[in-house]
Amino acid sequence: MNERVNVTGTSQVMRPVDHPPVRAGRIGVLLMNLGTPEGTTYWPMRRYLKEFLSDRRVIETPRLLWWPILNLIILTKRPGPKGRDYASIWNNELDEGPLKTITRNQAEKVTAHLKSIAGDKITVDWAMRYGKPEVRERIQALLDQGCDRILLVPLYPQYAAATSATACDQAFRALMDMRWQPTVRVSPPYHDDPVYIESVVASMKQELAKLTFEPEVILVSFHGVPKEYLLKGDPYHCQCVKTWRLMREAFGWPEDRFRMSFQSRFGTAEWLQPYTDKTVEALAKSGVKRMAIVAPGFSADCLETLEELNGENRDIFMHNGGEEFAYLPCLNDSPEGMRVINHIVERELQGWI
Repeated sequence: MNERVNVTGTSQVMRPVDHPPVRAGRIGVLLMNLGTPEGTTYWPMRRYLKEFLSDRRVIETPRLLWWPILNLIILTKRPGPKGRDYASIWNNELDEGPLKTITRNQAEKVTAHLKSIAGDKITVDWAMRYGKPEVRERIQALLDQGCDRILLVPLYPQYAAATSATACDQAFRALMDMRWQPTVRVSPPYHDDPVYIESVVASMKQELAKLTFEPEVILVSFHGVPKEYLLKGDPYHCQCVKTWRLMREAFGWPEDRFRMSFQSRFGTAEWLQPYTDKTVEALAKSGVKRMAIVAPGFSADCLETLEELNGENRDIFMHNGGEEFAYLPCLNDSPEGMRVINHIVERELQGWI
C-alpha cells in the first residue's frame, strides 16, 4: 500500500508506507568565515589555536618539523597572550568574539533580503571554519530542513588557499560522509566586483566624514601570507593588488597618499610585503602626522582589525611621531556591507530562484 507524502517544496508524490522520511526541495545558503575561540582563557584559546595552526592549508611546513614547534612551544606559550588580546575586543554581552556576532547578523539580514524576493523557500545559515558553529553541523542542519541545493559563500573577497579553499575543504569533508549529497555551488572571490569596490569606497567616505581631521595618507591593509605561497601559484597577492588599485582609482587619490600593505605575519619566513607595522612606523618617522587605515580584505571586524590595526598599529604610529590616527571599520553588517553580500548571494542563486 502507498500513501501520499508531501515533499517540502514540491508537489505531492506517492511513496511506499515504509519509505523513510524525505525532506527536499528547499535551497540553503551557508555563509562561512574564519572562526573565533569559544572563550579567552587558556584552554579555549589553546583548542582554537591548535585547530587553526594544524590546518595544512594555513601552515605548509612539513609535519615532522611543525608538530614539535606547535605542540611544545606555540600551544604552551601563545594561548595566554592571545587570550588577553581577544579579551580586549570581546563581546561581553553575548560572551563571544565580534566576528561571530557580526556573521550571525549578516546571516539574519541575508535571510530577510531573500525572503523579500523568494518567499520562504530559502534557508540561510552561517558557520566558522575553526571553532563553532561547525561547517559540518550547519550543512547537516540545512539538509534536515530539506535543502537539497546549497550555496557555499566564503566571506573572503580575495581568494587564498588558506582562507577560501580551507573553508570549502571543510564543507567537502562533510559531503564525503553523506549518502545523499546536496547539489553544491561555491560563490567565487569578489575582489574586483564593482558592487564590492563601490561599497568599500562609499563606506570609507562615510567614516572619513566623521573625523575631525583629514588624513595625509590612507593605508589599505590586507592579511598577509608567506611569500612562498605566491611563488607556488596562490592568486591572493594579485587579487589584493587589484582591489587596492580599483579602490584607489575610485577614491581618486595618488599612490603616495593611498598605499597598501600586508599585516599579521607569523614566524620567521618572508611574507608578502610591504609589512603593515613597518609601513606605519616609516610613515610616522617620515613626518606624516595624520593617517587612516582600512582593511577591505575582511568582511567583518575581528582580532586582526580591532586589536592589531586599531590597537597595535595605532600605538606604533603615535609612538613614532604621529598625531592623528583613524581605523575605518570593515563593511560588517552595515547597509553597504549587506549590499555586497546580498548581491553575491542573489547572483549565485540564479537558476535556482
